[in-house]
Amino acid sequence: MIAKGVKYGIIFICLFSINLLIVNKFYSNSQKQAHVQKILDEIAEATNPQNQFQYSGNPYVLGVYQTNVSFGDSRVANLKSFFRKYNSPLYDYADLIVQVSDQNGFDYRLLPAIAMQESNVCRFIPDDSHNCWGWGIYGSTVTKFDSYDNAIKAVAAGIKKDYIDKGLVTASAIMEKYTPSSNGSWAHGVNTFLRALE
Repeated sequence: MIAKGVKYGIIFICLFSINLLIVNKFYSNSQKQAHVQKILDEIAEATNPQNQFQYSGNPYVLGVYQTNVSFGDSRVANLKSFFRKYNSPLYDYADLIVQVSDQNGFDYRLLPAIAMQESNVCRFIPDDSHNCWGWGIYGSTVTKFDSYDNAIKAVAAGIKKDYIDKGLVTASAIMEKYTPSSNGSWAHGVNTFLRALE
């Protein structure tokens, strides 16, 4: 009698354990599928938005954009965290990047995303160039700046004048002029880094 009860108990525990494993596996798979779908949705959103870089992430106040950067600006902290992760010399210029992006009316993530795509955020640039954006670098021509400060200001103004103001407001549209030989990987990289900076 007791042996029969133990036998049924063992069978019950085995069946219960198998059932638990199946439920857990199903739940894990559904969580993975949801996570993959979320990533795919984010990539689709990043690659298809209208006027992707036209406006900054700066707070909207009574119809105007506020252009002052404060130490509490989370965008500066976000950039510093990103630059620290990649050991970039741009870490000390995060506030300037936010400031010039606001002044030129485009998303503060654009300059860092291009710098990441072009030079791994300044880790691989021509000697003494301070040119993290590949700006004016083609063939044997290398545009050099005397400081990161001047480079950031010049590239931001150039992107505004030569791209944003001419309606090139997505990574794909910018790529066609910025690096026309790219097979699409440049825009994909820029969009990937834009998402990483959200």
